[in-house]
Amino acid sequence: MQQDEERPVVLAFLAHPDDAEILCAGTLARLREQAGYRVVIATATSGDAGSKTLRPDEISRIRHQEAQAGAALLDGRYYCGGCQDLFVCYDKPTLQRFTEIVRRARPGIVITHSPEDYMIDHEMTSRLVRSACFGAPAGNVLTDADRPGEALSAIPHLYYADPLEGVDIFGRAIEAEIIVDISETMELKSRMLACHASQREWLRAQHGIDEYILTMKRWGEHRGRQIGKAFGEGFRQHRGHAYPQDDLLGKMLGAGRPTAEKATR
Repeated sequence: MQQDEERPVVLAFLAHPDDAEILCAGTLARLREQAGYRVVIATATSGDAGSKTLRPDEISRIRHQEAQAGAALLDGRYYCGGCQDLFVCYDKPTLQRFTEIVRRARPGIVITHSPEDYMIDHEMTSRLVRSACFGAPAGNVLTDADRPGEALSAIPHLYYADPLEGVDIFGRAIEAEIIVDISETMELKSRMLACHASQREWLRAQHGIDEYILTMKRWGEHRGRQIGKAFGEGFRQHRGHAYPQDDLLGKMLGAGRPTAEKATR
């Protein structure tokens, strides 16, 4: 068996604790179980606004522990990018922190939010992670960390997960480029999301969503139907200049292409 440092790494770098569990945990589990990847989950914030009753420092501490517990189900590490909810800003200090996380994780595959999503935190995190992936191999991009990680040898493969409910801010469908079959990892994905128990009351009060695990499963069923499977997770690959062009995620997991079924809810 390969030593940990020799195994490839997938980094899911999203905005808030529980975003990875909602959007891509089934794929992370498959990469770990079937392709030997180590899993790292990072979030821009610690979820400090995610409560109607607890102070920011109190809910942040709880959500940090929940994020660690979710990652632990994949034997994964968890990092926090040090932002606050609704204040994820594209600025030098934030990009330096994000770049440092990418360098410490040393991923071959990175998954982040769709550039078009329902809230700015998601969209800004997407932009920051995209830039961090581009800058992580550039040795002259300094992060000012006390013990900075080494520059990567190459830009990692970058993928965008589905936006929430598969639509942009105007409600227009955003179709997946590839869909990963997560039928066999849905149970583990659900257990990971259940680690974020503090969010049930928050989602009920703020979003009008109660059974957040069932909501997650319903979207997974929709993506699954598009490839003839029980559950799926959708992605698009960033193929801009200098980024890898081959579909490594699809190659590793045999991802399918969606049918003509539209992203109706």
